[in-house]
Amino acid sequence: MISELRGRPTVLLRNENGSIQPVPQLRRHQPHSSPSLSWNGRYLALITQRGQRRLAIVLDRLNGRLHPLPLPGGRDPIRLSLAPDARKLALQVADQGQWRVEVLDLSEMLEPDRAAGAALTTPAIEESP
Repeated sequence: MISELRGRPTVLLRNENGSIQPVPQLRRHQPHSSPSLSWNGRYLALITQRGQRRLAIVLDRLNGRLHPLPLPGGRDPIRLSLAPDARKLALQVADQGQWRVEVLDLSEMLEPDRAAGAALTTPAIEESP
């Protein structure tokens, strides 16, 4: 969820028991908007601001690593949506007054966040005689 914290929109997470968790890795990167979580909450994608520039970032909550996603050509992210397995990210961007959606492939940058109980490898398909 997004909540006002010291006058700035800030992402906070609510766990299963209802308690609120801050995300300390994001303290320097405020304000926040458009948060999106992967299946198990390992990855948190959001839009933040650095100076006058809006920036899309993905946080790997397992190891605390931030992955900034710079957009070339002066495009500004407006909204985003992270795929459940975190392999792709859809970004609505503004480019010279025009809005469009771009899809970024994150599979080279992030390990997939698999659904609970999902196999790590694809099972072989057996043919029947």
